[in-house]
Amino acid sequence: MLLGRDGARETLVDSRDLGRDVVIQAIWAPRSGKVFAFFCSEAGADIGKLRVLDSEDGRVLDELEGSIRCPTWLDDASTYYYVRLYRDEKTPDGVEPPADRVFLREDGRDEMVFGEGLPTSHFISLRASSSGRKALLEVSYGWTRSTAYGGDLKDPGSWRFVYGGGDFIVHHVDFAAGGYILASYEGRGLGKLIQVRDGLAREIVGEHEHPLQEALVVGEHLVAAYLVDASGCLRAYALDGHLAGEWRPEPQGTLALLDSDGSEALIKYESFAVPYRLYALGRDGGLRLLDEVALDLAGKLVIRDRWAGSKDGTPIHFFEARLKGAEPRGAVAYGYGGFGISITPTFNPIFATLLEDGVLLAVANLRGGCERGEAWHRAGMREKKQNVFEDFKAVLRALKGAGLRTVAFGRSNGGLLVGAVLTQEPGLMDGAVIGYPVLDMLRFHLLYMGRAWVPEYGDPDNPRDREFLRAYSPYHNVRPGTRYPPVFIYTGLHDDRVHPAHALKFAAKLRDAGADVLLRVETASGHAGASPEVKAREAADVLAYIYKVLGVTPS
Repeated sequence: MLLGRDGARETLVDSRDLGRDVVIQAIWAPRSGKVFAFFCSEAGADIGKLRVLDSEDGRVLDELEGSIRCPTWLDDASTYYYVRLYRDEKTPDGVEPPADRVFLREDGRDEMVFGEGLPTSHFISLRASSSGRKALLEVSYGWTRSTAYGGDLKDPGSWRFVYGGGDFIVHHVDFAAGGYILASYEGRGLGKLIQVRDGLAREIVGEHEHPLQEALVVGEHLVAAYLVDASGCLRAYALDGHLAGEWRPEPQGTLALLDSDGSEALIKYESFAVPYRLYALGRDGGLRLLDEVALDLAGKLVIRDRWAGSKDGTPIHFFEARLKGAEPRGAVAYGYGGFGISITPTFNPIFATLLEDGVLLAVANLRGGCERGEAWHRAGMREKKQNVFEDFKAVLRALKGAGLRTVAFGRSNGGLLVGAVLTQEPGLMDGAVIGYPVLDMLRFHLLYMGRAWVPEYGDPDNPRDREFLRAYSPYHNVRPGTRYPPVFIYTGLHDDRVHPAHALKFAAKLRDAGADVLLRVETASGHAGASPEVKAREAADVLAYIYKVLGVTPS
């Protein structure tokens, strides 16, 4: 959908016109607006098609198949770069998958222009600066280190090292005031804003007590999003580092800095009962509401910051959302805890439905995420992964201690979380929802994209790593004769990121151990999602299970 500055709307492409189960996963456009591109796939698979369309008449101008992202146009809007992920075959320069390479696409021909020689499991992101003159590239390995490159957008031969290369993450912000603006996470790992000019780096904004999430350049200011107890906070700084203003939306929520053309930025806010609000932030610092979708539920909720003590005494923050003035009819605890992903208040139709029906929602900020900076992430990686499970147990104990029947809920790496706690202390939950999960920690690296996760989890082929992976691997720790709560496991056959075998094997092993297990296998969904109809059916089954476990009659 195209949303004009005056609020006018125009549908550019509708997934229903592409096929019954086709999912549009991402969309890009150059500053000119003459064309736009989207990536779509059958049933939410990671492998799909990139299509480039004319914005005026909707004609398909170009199409690429595979795992494609980051289309970045040159001035004429007909020539563009893109990043291709080699998942199953070697790169053109002979490197084993998975690995990324950057190509220039011109007149239907492709030329590899960046990435030659980069080893396996090194991934590339690419975009243009807000001026459209500079290429901003990042090369990452795992979720703890990256390197920034840059140069003339029109001349890939000029793309050179800018900053990074150590054991820390660095992200491009923009090119402004004659230099590259970057967010760097060296030091305490909370994030600082720097400028690199003529090879020399200077600090603009130093580390704060709160972690930096992302930043944009708007006029003569840097607009930065921080997390304060896992809730979004916006700060504006002059390019000399002086604080110019701060904004914390209410209620607690998530802020995403979507884009900037250098003079105006697009910002999205969402929360448990607010699907989205879109704001334009101008050079003068003024916020203008462009569009929103809000529910009546927003005025009925109270959202509190709560804390629980983990096994080692570490305080664990979690959001508690519930209906005002009503006793909760049970609880759902949601967690993730990995890959440096911060779990913040976002809109989820399943959770909104449960909240409407009086169920308390607890969203946990566990080690392994980045809610308290990179050190928090690393405290939940590799041999320290058990910390994540202990953190979640603390939240479950707080809910059970309040006398609430509780369902533990996790998806993907969060499915690993719930599976591990289920097999370690099944008495902490009255039910478990495990979606699209990673559960066999001794074979994950052999299935689909699993090899890319070795830096985060560890290498099962390394005897030392295998020992700590075996100790918590949910599939390998199911014990016959153990009293497990009822378990709902769901996956999709088009999930080509986390192999459905994880879910299928775990369900079978739990059943063999005498557990009450429901296994839902969707034929038209993947890790990246599904059509609205398929997602609605899946959500209905998840809700039915939760209502049954909690003994709640839906309204």
